Amino acid sequence: MKKFDENYILLKDMVEDGYYPKFLVEKVKEQIVLVIRLLEEGETNPGVIQSKLDEMTLAINDLQDVFYENDSEIETVARDSIAVTVEYILEWFEIGIDIETALQERDW
Repeated sequence: MKKFDENYILLKDMVEDGYYPKFLVEKVKEQIVLVIRLLEEGETNPGVIQSKLDEMTLAINDLQDVFYENDSEIETVARDSIAVTVEYILEWFEIGIDIETALQERDW
């Protein structure tokens, strides 16, 4: 089974921007790592993968209020950072799901 690129920095732009509370960036990362683990286990079924991506996205949606409570929000930089990270993951594992479909449940 293929392991994810250990040199890739998940959510790099969010990590490097002090606007995003570190504990919230970690919560977003935790959701993304669940998708990575599924792919590392060898899952290739697009339906199963999309379902996990939807779970991830809905969980990130649920963090929006906590971002607001901490004087932050999932705005342009965060949206792009999440999308770039997910797109990289899909490409790394050669999963043919486009980014718009992958993040179809987002409301940010």
